[in-house]
Amino acid sequence: QTNGYQCASRNVFLQVILVQVNPGEAFTIRREDGQFQCITGPAQVPMMSPNGSVPPIYVPPGYVSQVIIEENGVRRVLVLPQQPEFHPGGHSPLHHPPPPPHTHLPAFIPHPAMMPPPPHMYTGMAGGVGDMSSQYISQYHPAHIYSEQGELETYLWGFFWEFSHFILSNDRTSKTHERLQKKLKERQGGGGGGCGQVKDSPPSSPQKSCGSPPTTDIHNGVGGKVLETEQQGQLRHTVVSSDKQTAKGKNGESLGKETNLVSDIQARGAVVKWSGPTRPEGESSINVEDKPNPLSYEVSISISGNDGNYQSVHSGEELSATLQDLRPATDYHVRVRALCNCLQGSPSEAASFTTLSCEPDLPNPPRKTSGTKNTLVLQWKAPCDNGSKIQNYILQNSFPTFCLNPLFFFFFLKGKGTDPHEQCYYGPLKQYRLTKLSPATRYSFRLAAKNDMGVSEFSEVVEMFTSCSVPLPPLPPELEVAGVTWLCLKWQRPSSSPKEDDINYVLEMEEDGLVRFCPSYDGDELTFTVRSLHRSTKYKFRVAAYNSEGKSNPSPVVEFITHPDRPSSPCRPVIRGRVLPHSFKMVWEPPKDDGGAEVTKYVVELSEGLSGECVSWGLAYSGSAMDHVCDGLKPGCTYQTRVYCISEGGQSPLSETLQVQTPAVPPGPCQPPRLAGKPKAREVQLRWAPPQVDGGSPVSSYSLEASEPQCEESREVYQGPDMDCSVGGLMPGRTYCFRLKAANKAGFGPLSERCEVTTGPGAPEQCRIPSTTCKSPTCVVVSWESPQCNGAPVTEFRLEWGAVEGSMQVCYSGPAFSHEMKGLLPATSYFCRVQAVNVAGVGPFSDAVHCQTPCSVPAGVSSIYILKEESGTRPAPMYSPSTCLGICWDPPCDHGSPITSYLIDLGERQPIVVGPVTKHVIQHLQPDTSYRIRIQALNSLGAGPFSHTFKMKTKPLPPPPPRLECTAFSHQTLRLKWGDGPTKSASSDALQYQLQMGDRNGRFISMYKGPCHIHKVQRLNESTSYTFRIQAFNEAGEGPFSSVYTFTTPRSPPAPVKAPKVERLDDNSCEVTWEALPPMKGDPVIYTLQSMMGNSEFKQAYKGSSTSFHIHNLQPNSDYRFRVCAIRQCQDAPELSGPYSPTVTLSPQRVDATPGGASAAALASRTGAESSRSRQSLTDEQCAFLLLMVFAVIAILIAFVIQYFVIK
Repeated sequence: QTNGYQCASRNVFLQVILVQVNPGEAFTIRREDGQFQCITGPAQVPMMSPNGSVPPIYVPPGYVSQVIIEENGVRRVLVLPQQPEFHPGGHSPLHHPPPPPHTHLPAFIPHPAMMPPPPHMYTGMAGGVGDMSSQYISQYHPAHIYSEQGELETYLWGFFWEFSHFILSNDRTSKTHERLQKKLKERQGGGGGGCGQVKDSPPSSPQKSCGSPPTTDIHNGVGGKVLETEQQGQLRHTVVSSDKQTAKGKNGESLGKETNLVSDIQARGAVVKWSGPTRPEGESSINVEDKPNPLSYEVSISISGNDGNYQSVHSGEELSATLQDLRPATDYHVRVRALCNCLQGSPSEAASFTTLSCEPDLPNPPRKTSGTKNTLVLQWKAPCDNGSKIQNYILQNSFPTFCLNPLFFFFFLKGKGTDPHEQCYYGPLKQYRLTKLSPATRYSFRLAAKNDMGVSEFSEVVEMFTSCSVPLPPLPPELEVAGVTWLCLKWQRPSSSPKEDDINYVLEMEEDGLVRFCPSYDGDELTFTVRSLHRSTKYKFRVAAYNSEGKSNPSPVVEFITHPDRPSSPCRPVIRGRVLPHSFKMVWEPPKDDGGAEVTKYVVELSEGLSGECVSWGLAYSGSAMDHVCDGLKPGCTYQTRVYCISEGGQSPLSETLQVQTPAVPPGPCQPPRLAGKPKAREVQLRWAPPQVDGGSPVSSYSLEASEPQCEESREVYQGPDMDCSVGGLMPGRTYCFRLKAANKAGFGPLSERCEVTTGPGAPEQCRIPSTTCKSPTCVVVSWESPQCNGAPVTEFRLEWGAVEGSMQVCYSGPAFSHEMKGLLPATSYFCRVQAVNVAGVGPFSDAVHCQTPCSVPAGVSSIYILKEESGTRPAPMYSPSTCLGICWDPPCDHGSPITSYLIDLGERQPIVVGPVTKHVIQHLQPDTSYRIRIQALNSLGAGPFSHTFKMKTKPLPPPPPRLECTAFSHQTLRLKWGDGPTKSASSDALQYQLQMGDRNGRFISMYKGPCHIHKVQRLNESTSYTFRIQAFNEAGEGPFSSVYTFTTPRSPPAPVKAPKVERLDDNSCEVTWEALPPMKGDPVIYTLQSMMGNSEFKQAYKGSSTSFHIHNLQPNSDYRFRVCAIRQCQDAPELSGPYSPTVTLSPQRVDATPGGASAAALASRTGAESSRSRQSLTDEQCAFLLLMVFAVIAILIAFVIQYFVIK
């Protein structure tokens, strides 16, 4: 048996070498990333040679390599053994030799696209057959080194390759790869018998081929055989290791590989057993005193091949483990590792086993592929078969109406009930067509798969609907939102189509005058946004609906227009003409792209300052013209301007900014200079501020000119950059005019206004005595003359006025020579004086002058009041607030003449004249009527003004007394009622009542006063007559008292008697005693004794005045109850019975059989009587309270049960 290497020459630098790996052998290569990959035979591995040379072949001792060139030019490398006893099955697989000594030799690169699939795939994926998985990657171990004595443990030989990715485009190599794959499939499927897939069958489960040959597992260069046996219908695998690679433990114990045994293999579980580790041969001398530490074992499994990724599934000290939750019909590799404290042994040889097959997995629900009014076509995908080919599918449906005689029914328990479905299909196909269905009807379906192992669970129930008839034409589409390049349209579902019908829509569009209607959308949505349209263009739309039965006619055509786009920015504005200090003219060109709409407006923005500063843009122009004059500018300032345009499509971007610098001008006029400090006789100090307008250039100097008021000639007294100066050489007491002008780089500006300054002024002299003239009793005119000014004109006069000469106040300040004093009081003395003021100071006051105002009519009455009743000032004994109004007022000022009378005006009535008094009672008025009253005072000079009008109202007439009734009575209380109002008091009631009761002396005492209509009189005597009267009153006053009512209290019943005492005399008699009650107001009291035997009714046993009674003829062995009632015997009225006393029970006497029976009977009788006296029956109130408590406890228990068991 040989390993062959075929080389196919090409006319290019790269050449492909096919490495043939025989069955039972392995080929190990290293990839570009440094990882090693092991490929087991039979396989053909394509390798790439960069320069077409054959790589160096490293063979073990006893083997030779030979290169044979065939007729077709393919070079074959044969590795043959020299020993004649060589047999095919005894050699070792290819392994990693030491690296080649010549590193410059070209390496062969494996071709991933032509890599043949291995014969056995260990993967859990359904579609993983033929893929290069990670289970062929084994960890690289260094090669063994030969010793000088010739001791050889194991010789590893093979080829050392480096991976590199590339793309092979040679047709011949691709065809060779296809032939190799075809041979590999035939070789894999030839021994299994029936492992190929049928066209309509589901994909195979991820397991080995049915008849896979024995496989050699590779671990650290040592191979072992896999024995396959079959016992009791289950597949068992046993892997025996021919060598053990050990690791030294803590105490020198060998921890390493063990013998594994996989048994009891099921579809989703298996049992793994192993034996413990053994000591290595070279470590026989071990210290006996050291006790071995307990070992634990870790079980790992892999589904990606012998050398794939292992996952730990069990850890413990037992020598067996049960694997659970495995995949059915899947190849697994299991290995065991021993653990001792922190040390880990090498894993054992991997044992492979395959789980059994089972029923398929749960399939997905079927889906609807097409349908009409009476048919539905369903299709489904095959689930995982779990190692056994799916033979048939079971499709069940549930019709909307229940069929009485169905062909087949399958009942599957789900939850607490059954779900009947009817089988509509049973077969191997993966689609089915149902016919003779009702239109627009809902049907439910579910699916199950069946193989040799059983039937899977049913899928989820899916609901489907049959189609309806062809829909009617829908309404035309409506525009929801429009854009520049898109239109969002919406339409409505045809009203005649039911909701269960699946309706799709076709939206067709036609551009105005360019193309015909073309579909823009096809789907079931009711809205669609048509995009990639032209701006400002008209489009026509229509929509049609269709279902499985056909397509409707299109809707009426509607037209919509897209919005225009915003225009581009205008060109940069330019200056036309010369820039003036306060204005400039700018022009601009329209935008190159108007966005599909005409530009309607241009907007010019202007800002002051440079672009680096904080710029604030303002609107300068808005209109359709393309030029504008910016005026109102500041000289010597920098301005920025920009333009944008507006059309129907929106606002364009801003244009480029234009900067403009206005030229500077001379400064503006300054404010007049002002005097700084007090002027001297020959010198004044002046100060000024810079001009408000500097002309666009800083002010460099100032010029001050001075002149006399009557002389037009002026002279310059100062020129310089300072803003103050001292002007000397002036005449004292003279007035001078000063003017100021400022200068910058453009020249001097205009002169300021004149500023007159007088040098050396003096205070004015004392004024003469002012003169006074009385124009009226309340007005006086004061006049005066101007004194000598002393070189400074008088600028102000101050007049002081007051009623006392020593305390006068300034009432006028100004330049006038007279002043009119108004608002004075008539017949009053006043004093006044005057003072002159100029810039130099204040002159002295003149002498005070006395002034007397004449007399006048009285002043008006200020306020009017109503006379209070409690003041005790009623003018008449027959005063009634319903027909009279008592008023008073404050006397006004008489203004020098005494008041002689007052005039009271009542409006429509005749005015009333009274004397010099301040109160009056107006009589003979209407009750509950409003009057407007005003008062006027008169003296010898005439009548004064009327006072303000005061509104006053008379009170209504007092209410009549109500009827008094007695609604309830007892021997101590009387319940009285009057009127028809509420029983309780109401704060809003204006009507109130006063109830009075007569005493023994005939006087009436007030018992109640308030708004209520009911009152209960308590603490009365029995059988006594009482007199009452009632009165009503309100704001109008107290009404008359009613007639006297007489009510009599009844006699009182006797009090209840205490519980009687019962004493048994003998077996047939007893004595009942009770306490006596005193006579009630001379009326005697008798008693009634009632008895009751057992549960019978009470019967009268005695009636009389005695307080005890002997009862005879008692029946033995019977219970008796007794009660007593007191009766009052009235002389002129029937008897009055009181309440009964508590019940007393007499129990039967017990008979004792002891010798002392007589004495014991007497003692028992005595104790029974005593106990019967102590026990008393419950009253009605106590029984009611006891029942209420029982019901409350029951209600609480029921609420607790509902809260705990029902709500929670």
